[in-house]
Amino acid sequence: MSESSLTEVEDIKAASRHLRGTLEEGLQDPLTGAIADADTQVSKFHGIYQQDDRDIRSERKRQKLEPAYSFMIRARIPGGLLTTSQWLGLDDIAKTYANQSIRLTTRQAIQYHGVVKRNLKKTVADINHATLDTIAACGDVNRNVMSPPLPALSSVHREVQNHAEALSEHLMPKSRAYHEIWLDGEKIESSKTEVEPIYGDTYLPRKFKVAFVVPPQNDVDVFSQDMGLITVVQDGRIVGFNVTVGGGMGMTHGETDTYPRLGDVLGFIKPDDLLAVAEAVVTTQRDYGDRSNRKHARLKYTIDDRGVDWFRSEIETRSGVVFAAAEKFAFVANGDVYGWQKDDTAAWHYGLFVEGGRVSDVGERRLLSGLHAIAALHNSEFRLTPNQNLIISKVTESDKPIIEALLRQYGIENNAQASPLRLNSMACVAFPTCGLAMAESERYLPSLIDKLDAALTKQALADKPITIRMTGCPNGCARPYIAEIGLVGKGPGRYTLFLGAGFAGDRLGAPYLDNANEAEILDVVEPLFAKFAASRAVGEHFGDFLVRTGVVPNVSEGKHIHDG
Repeated sequence: MSESSLTEVEDIKAASRHLRGTLEEGLQDPLTGAIADADTQVSKFHGIYQQDDRDIRSERKRQKLEPAYSFMIRARIPGGLLTTSQWLGLDDIAKTYANQSIRLTTRQAIQYHGVVKRNLKKTVADINHATLDTIAACGDVNRNVMSPPLPALSSVHREVQNHAEALSEHLMPKSRAYHEIWLDGEKIESSKTEVEPIYGDTYLPRKFKVAFVVPPQNDVDVFSQDMGLITVVQDGRIVGFNVTVGGGMGMTHGETDTYPRLGDVLGFIKPDDLLAVAEAVVTTQRDYGDRSNRKHARLKYTIDDRGVDWFRSEIETRSGVVFAAAEKFAFVANGDVYGWQKDDTAAWHYGLFVEGGRVSDVGERRLLSGLHAIAALHNSEFRLTPNQNLIISKVTESDKPIIEALLRQYGIENNAQASPLRLNSMACVAFPTCGLAMAESERYLPSLIDKLDAALTKQALADKPITIRMTGCPNGCARPYIAEIGLVGKGPGRYTLFLGAGFAGDRLGAPYLDNANEAEILDVVEPLFAKFAASRAVGEHFGDFLVRTGVVPNVSEGKHIHDG
């Protein structure tokens, strides 16, 4: 590939001196709330996105003021495991520097919004003081490694958490830029002396995502990942992993050569081969991924362009590991389990529903304050789920009533009236902070669910679990393309409606209605609920019904999602 065909981002990475850019100088510039354009790309590798308040953008422009710049900061939390001490540190940061809230992400991490530039360095430093970091939480590298959110349920889950942490560490960028810029670490004499043994000088062509899963619960949406590791258990112990590659959710409206894709199963590997195979997958994408078109730069396109067989062979050559035939597996659902669960050590765990992942105090539901009170009392663990929820973990039998009392006191216990549709919902942030948002998501989905719940109740389907996900743009952060009802923002108040994905996250939905407003969405979905109520098979899920009855096609490959 000629240098002239590289994207601007590739040039920025090459000139960044291993992710330094001019970030340090930009933080000291008092004349603007922003950082340099090139540094907005570099900062992502440090877990930071520059944003502005789009609700007031036009008014500030009218007043000849620069946009109300602030920053989103995302922490890296492999497997979503936090001590309650770490949570208290994160809580303090939210109240001191952010917008009085913590956002739980769809990758088992947390992020803050509304941090202004003068507080940026202090915020990152305080995150590190809480024994966490933001390295590689964003950017063209491997991001937060996911694993089943309740590893304490069994020794198998605990072992998978250990694998997730080890893989996250192995795929970490080696540049010292983060420590120099944010933590006042000792500066090396020249960045040229640094070596990135896995990523090279320009890192990956695009972001890269990895997740572990333990069947039968597909709570991490393993097929949506660039690399998935399906745990194979025999006689109560892990014997290896089925490896999937090439999943990815993003696409671009109107460009049919972009599409969401589910991962392919390459085969089976033993636990000792995990790091070598993962590194080979990453370096293959590093060397063959498209650096001339960022819309075509994810691993899914590399595999579709060159073929799964070619990719498997390349991984085997690089890693020295030969894939065995995949072991059998099956999934039943991709959501979370709510309420109390008891593990194999007699400890209790409370799955707490957090609508839209937003931890804040709103009215009588004082979620931020309530979790602070629980964390201050409960010296143990919180666990973040891939569906934007939280688990209060390792509760003793004697402490259970105390935790329950605090949940009631702060109005945050799971509402018995919350519908299965709401409990199986996800939304991205979208407006007002995300610069890519075309439509509302987090702020709008709850009210749409109210209307859909009313339609389901009318058909005596109120107790039927259906997955619903919404994003403000087609990048797919909330994974809408594998929800039975997926809504992807296209413009203010308008969405592309996808229907028919698998309840277990193992089939893509198909586009059913384009550029639709709320009334148009309800007009088509309500009659489908009626048909589902009248003609569904015993135990049949909504997405399966829509495919079986021909309402939507079975989309087996992402590149065919635009067909018809």
